[in-house]
Amino acid sequence: MEDKRILYVSSEVVPYLAENEVSLMSYDVPKMVNDQGGQIRIFMPRYGNINERRHQLHEVIRLSGMNLVVNDLDMPLIIKVASIPKERIQVYFIDNDEYFKRKATFSGEDGVMYPDNDERAIFFAKGVIETVKKLNWVPDIIHVHGWMAALLPIYMKHYYKDEALFSETKIISSIYSQSFEGTLDVELINKVKFDGIPHDAIADLEIPNYENILKSSILHSDGVIIASENLSSSLTKFIESSGKAFLPFASKDVFAHAYTSFYKNML
Repeated sequence: MEDKRILYVSSEVVPYLAENEVSLMSYDVPKMVNDQGGQIRIFMPRYGNINERRHQLHEVIRLSGMNLVVNDLDMPLIIKVASIPKERIQVYFIDNDEYFKRKATFSGEDGVMYPDNDERAIFFAKGVIETVKKLNWVPDIIHVHGWMAALLPIYMKHYYKDEALFSETKIISSIYSQSFEGTLDVELINKVKFDGIPHDAIADLEIPNYENILKSSILHSDGVIIASENLSSSLTKFIESSGKAFLPFASKDVFAHAYTSFYKNML
């Protein structure tokens, strides 16, 4: 993968958040490509439970300052950056006081999901792409991990479809079993349609539960990786029948060769 540019967009990444299937792979895969001589960038949300002092986050003034429109509201974009110790890997954090200051990731102390998680996901998707545009860094592949990042393929294929910077970029989505109960705000589909995305392209979002959000993401990706051994049979069958290039589950001890081959076949 030498000199190939891969953008990783994830809901969660260690060491900034607790270890789970998504956060571990969102570290292991970029590290693998970095070790092979690839050029990588990692983006994740700057949740309020990330310790900025311990992880030495600092704001990048030249990248911050623009406003993103989410459902007709102007929301200021703040970009912070940190380096993973010993790995020389930079991580960019998408931040906004309204969406990400609270001291948890997806739900409050009572375990109830934040009611604006849908808008946080829209803001995250737009924030990543706008920042990459400002960096003028052209990714060969964008690899998406976790449901909070799952709207990015939709926005890439519609809202940003005329961006010359991404004309050759391929999008890969890793699909995990790590989900949430219930649905996001049922207005999600209308908030996405506000950005000019046609209803028939995102009909699955009429019921914005975990599986439907992932199905929309899969349909807008160029390739799909089954990232959990115990992925639901319904999502597995959807991936297999989607017509997309897909990689079956590969365990942690053998994923490097499988992922590298999949990347090369996508390029």
